[in-house]
Amino acid sequence: MSFCANLWKPCLQLGMLMKDVVAFLPSKIRKKYEKFLRKRMDVRIPGYLGLSPRTELSDQDVFIVGYPKSGNTWFQNIVSGLAFGVDPELAPDALIQENVPDLHRKKFYKRIREQMFFKSHHLPRPEYRKVIYLLRDGRDVMVSYYHYNKAIYGDSANMDLMIETGQFLFPCPWHEHVRQWRQNAHGADMITVKYEHLLHDPLPELEKVCRFVGLERTPAALRTVYEKCSFTTLRRKEQAAGLDDPSWPRDRAFFRRGKQGSYKEEMSSQSLQKFLTVAGKTLRQCGYRDEA
Repeated sequence: MSFCANLWKPCLQLGMLMKDVVAFLPSKIRKKYEKFLRKRMDVRIPGYLGLSPRTELSDQDVFIVGYPKSGNTWFQNIVSGLAFGVDPELAPDALIQENVPDLHRKKFYKRIREQMFFKSHHLPRPEYRKVIYLLRDGRDVMVSYYHYNKAIYGDSANMDLMIETGQFLFPCPWHEHVRQWRQNAHGADMITVKYEHLLHDPLPELEKVCRFVGLERTPAALRTVYEKCSFTTLRRKEQAAGLDDPSWPRDRAFFRRGKQGSYKEEMSSQSLQKFLTVAGKTLRQCGYRDEA
């Protein structure tokens, strides 16, 4: 169990006791105190634990932003190794999530260094001043996203509906997410890291990231971190210890294939053509060939 989880436990137990006491009050009084209790629990306990709400951010914080299934969780592990010196091969996912908090999952976080790193899928926001944008071929993204949705929603997930109606897509279609971040309307200090470059020629990408965030790491150190974050290693770690995400089914692999060009084997020609119709222009603008 993580450090923060250990701290939370007695506080939650106290909160449960207080709720039990309130339950015996008359209904009108109970409603009043339930609201009061909820507010006090949400505000005071995080403060006692030294936690900050996810809305409290700094201009020097770094936001690892990417469309879902663009290597975001993979990159969380890499950054944990680069910036925090942890061994990604051994570090449980709970520690990775504390080092690089996911802003969609954590309402509070522990500021464990002056410059924090956060994971996000959001569209551009004015408070995101320093951004590492993760970019992946949208066709591979859709294949990976389909398998993710299949694990969560079962047979309701449908590739064609994902493309045509945005079924189960967050926060928007892939091409819209990429378009808005390429425009960078709020003028964030931003670099783009291509998933495919990180996959096949990682050192230049990791050196670029280190320069961007002010980290000095030797090529040997970069190679060590990268090797400890291979998909084989992360898959093995997931099988052994699971993920720090109770919503993810334990019988499904989160780290699935992680390869380039999987759409050629897993996307029907019909779905591919539909995707190219809506996203072909964005693919070309990002340097991807839009062949069917």
